[in-house]
Amino acid sequence: MRRVPLSGPWITQKEIDYVTDAVTNAWYTNHNLYQERFEEAFKAYFDVPYALCLPSGTSAIHLSLAALGVGPGDEVIVPDVTYMSSASPITYVGATTVFADVDPDTLCISAESLEECITPQTKAVIAVDLYGNLPDMDAVLDVAKRHGIEIVEDAVEATGAEYKGKKAGTFGDCGAFGFHGSKTLVTGEGGMLVTEREEVYRRAQILKNQGREPGEKMYRNAEVAFTYRMGNMQAALGLAQVERMDQLIARKRDLFGWYKEELAGVPGLTLLDEPPEQRGTYWLVTAFISEDYGFQKERLVELLSEFNLDCRPVFYPLSSLPAFEHREQAQLARERNRVSYQVTPYGINLPSAMNVTRDEVRHVCDALKGILDQHSRSVSSG
Repeated sequence: MRRVPLSGPWITQKEIDYVTDAVTNAWYTNHNLYQERFEEAFKAYFDVPYALCLPSGTSAIHLSLAALGVGPGDEVIVPDVTYMSSASPITYVGATTVFADVDPDTLCISAESLEECITPQTKAVIAVDLYGNLPDMDAVLDVAKRHGIEIVEDAVEATGAEYKGKKAGTFGDCGAFGFHGSKTLVTGEGGMLVTEREEVYRRAQILKNQGREPGEKMYRNAEVAFTYRMGNMQAALGLAQVERMDQLIARKRDLFGWYKEELAGVPGLTLLDEPPEQRGTYWLVTAFISEDYGFQKERLVELLSEFNLDCRPVFYPLSSLPAFEHREQAQLARERNRVSYQVTPYGINLPSAMNVTRDEVRHVCDALKGILDQHSRSVSSG
């Protein structure tokens, strides 16, 4: 049996045809052809008035913060459990990163912790949709509204997910999406910024293109800004993928259903499932084991690798990483964020690539159950 991959895309002839056309024809006067088509299709699917395609999800978060005017002297709150890219743009704009605790049921930001972290310097919160689920957005929106802070929704891991029928990425002042080759919708590398605020969109247009106004042809740059453009070939791939979005989500949901069926009733093992009133996309199927088994995520990933399975640990709290651990806010977070530090040592992501088969899921689950059974008997006999 092949090595079962953690993540990867589903590519059809449609994607190949669109990219081939972009390579062949999307030059000269057509140099923005597929970017414009991708943005229009994205706006239609997500029911938003403005969308801007970008080179990565990280750039989408960075550009969102910059367009909202976040800068030195401001504080931005981010959940402690997320990927580095959710937080690093805060440093890019010169603001201070504050780490909030997460909800144990979703691993997304806790509205209660968010409110506890707010100070007079708080300018924004980055609400991360982790592993295909969203936070309690009603509660997050309420906190943000009462305190007058901006919301950047990081929907990189939850493209197509829904909360009460509304698409992930459309709740905040800005929504950020990422299309790395590991994600549900892929462009190889790429991202998208969406917003309902025209002034934010206009500002982002200027900042993404080295400080030039849209349509400006004399190269008289008004300010120092960024080169955050997406290429035609990436946009062509993204267009084909967003036209198949429902199909991609259905595949992810099927994959999770197979795991849920195979792992039902395993003692001391739980899967991160969609909360009530949400429709998750299960970007990476995530499992947690009881500490009673006597080992943590790193050892479990190693043991599963021996069965030719690509797994990875659930994210470490950001406040524990060498990049942040010396900062004052990280020290405060390590004392405050109880859930982040209690839950994450025992979580792993299981193989969730688009091309993983039912038989391969069964192989993963048999290996996992065997490992847990062996350790359970060892603990009992010891």
